Amino acid sequence: MTSLAAKPAISLSRIGIYAVLILAVLLYLVPLVVMLLTSFKTPEDISSGNLLSWPTVVSSIGWVKAWATVDGYFWNSIKITVPAVLISTAIGALNGYVLSMWRFRGSQLFFGLLLFGCFLPFQTVLLPASFTLGKMGLASTTTGLVFVHVVYGLAFTTLFFRNYYVSIPDALVKAARLDGAGFFTIFRRIILPMSTPIIMVCLIWQFTQIWNDFLFGVVFSSGDSQPITVALNNLVNTSTGAKEYNVDMAAAMIAGLPTLLVYVIAGKYFVRGLTAGAVKG
Repeated sequence: MTSLAAKPAISLSRIGIYAVLILAVLLYLVPLVVMLLTSFKTPEDISSGNLLSWPTVVSSIGWVKAWATVDGYFWNSIKITVPAVLISTAIGALNGYVLSMWRFRGSQLFFGLLLFGCFLPFQTVLLPASFTLGKMGLASTTTGLVFVHVVYGLAFTTLFFRNYYVSIPDALVKAARLDGAGFFTIFRRIILPMSTPIIMVCLIWQFTQIWNDFLFGVVFSSGDSQPITVALNNLVNTSTGAKEYNVDMAAAMIAGLPTLLVYVIAGKYFVRGLTAGAVKG
């Protein structure tokens, strides 16, 4: 009798949970739906209809104008993000490998000091980074932005890889060392093949952080070297004449599509990689 009476309560509670989740999803998707619908409207349609109304005439002119405005800055973001992600991930993998399996005197202190980089606000490194880029001749260049993002991202990538590698049995590395395998041989043939989940975590994390960055982009770049986030801000805030909301929304969608595609394609690896090193370490 007790189990039979409990079933309706469990069913009702589950329905309530699903209802709350569906409502949350709908509320979360409203801005995206508004942006998408507006990007395909004509200026007249925007001024006469409500935000959630379907376009009277589906027009791609907003996307055409938006791409003509931000295409160069879009490729700037590609030039900044791809090398910065690859370099910071590669160095973070080596750092994590050393700190977890080739520990040296003071390695724990080194790791602890490196972790401070995860908690430093962007604003605290603006002046030192500007001074350094100026001395290196990289001010206001895409190369300078790559350098800044690599340095700032190393604390995160090292943390991710180190916490993942401590979950790998030490016996594997010790056996390889007894067989005569060296530092890079062990890393290339044993560690890297087991690192796919955490590599995907770092790639997604770094790609999202660097692509969506605005502060470093607006401070350390200028003119034709600016990333798309800065160009989008300039488009929205400096347009003259009648406001073309369809162009603004289309440009925002263009700026957001790469990170959305990354999560759709590789998102399942993100949670798997984050939880992989949670048991030991």
